[in-house]
Amino acid sequence: MRLAILTREYPPDVYGGAGVHVDFLVRELRRLVDVDVQCMGGPREGATAHAEDDPRLAGANPALRILSADLAMTGAVSTVDLVHSHTWYANMAGHWSKLLYDVPHVVTAHSLEPQRPWKAEQLGGGYRLSSWAERTAYEAADAVVAVSHGMREDVLASYPALDAGRVHVIHNGIDAEFYRPDPGTDVLERLGVDLDRPYVAFVGRITRQKGVPHLLRAGLLMDPAVQLVLLAGAADTPELKAETDALIEDLKAARDGVFVVSEMLPRADVRQVLTHALAFCCPSVYEPLGIVNLEAMACETAVVASRVGGIPEVVDDGRTGALVDYTPDDPQGFEQRFAAAVDALAADPERTRTMGLAGRARAVEEFGWDAVAARTVELYESLL
Repeated sequence: MRLAILTREYPPDVYGGAGVHVDFLVRELRRLVDVDVQCMGGPREGATAHAEDDPRLAGANPALRILSADLAMTGAVSTVDLVHSHTWYANMAGHWSKLLYDVPHVVTAHSLEPQRPWKAEQLGGGYRLSSWAERTAYEAADAVVAVSHGMREDVLASYPALDAGRVHVIHNGIDAEFYRPDPGTDVLERLGVDLDRPYVAFVGRITRQKGVPHLLRAGLLMDPAVQLVLLAGAADTPELKAETDALIEDLKAARDGVFVVSEMLPRADVRQVLTHALAFCCPSVYEPLGIVNLEAMACETAVVASRVGGIPEVVDDGRTGALVDYTPDDPQGFEQRFAAAVDALAADPERTRTMGLAGRARAVEEFGWDAVAARTVELYESLL
């Protein structure tokens, strides 16, 4: 079997959970089948990259530039037996390949455009194009992989025309050999974190989905002994950046021990930050699964997270962390509950340590990438 993985992100250009998923899935798939990776951006090892900066589309909406890269991807996969696309960015390349070459198309649902209406402020009319591309590809796909049972429910709710029998649950995985406790502290010392005080950590992009403003407001309510280390990438929009920057300044004015890192750190540095945290914080308002929760758990760190999407399938409430109920019409209540959950862990470090140990055991036993790849290949074979 010769397979084409179609993706926007591929190392070293990985900025989100979908890119992490593709990275580790491809590594394991290549032990089992012949894999051709088609990605977007500049040239890199292990993949064929397609530029998003077609000069004929200079100044055009970014969604059009994505679709132009999809055209190039489609032209590059004429000899494969099956195509597997990840995110709307590559979904149309998968759909066009299915039509042009009469090969099966598998889609992995990492997130859904109808569940992210705030993207309209980021993409403008491009959001309507991205929504069209996703809907068209999903409804015609031979199989849709949902990364959690919660995500499967969202897929079927968003696209009721889909045959439920074509939507399969294969959870995200974790590289537990890489994500493991790191005894070093050099990264934390470089950031200026006080190693004699507990801290909570956040890792992720500043996007409406990740709920960063909620975490920053919750930080005002947390025990002042607890530090906050935020590895937060660039904001999706200028408006969200301005809102987040103002909240960060408010937090820094109210308490010490607030550290914000905007540049993307190497994975080994992130691993160290996760390892020594009292807890990893995931205040997402929408999350199909949340690979970073698995990464924290594999580093023996307890997780405090929203009870949304697929997160409850990863974080075992009361055993590997704490889940906090989220309702969009009561943000203040959510922030208060989130802060209280963090404070409860800070007040009981022994229980928190036990949660961390249980989290690693769960990550290793239930979410290995080798098992994810094996189940994915089984799905491929059922379509050929």
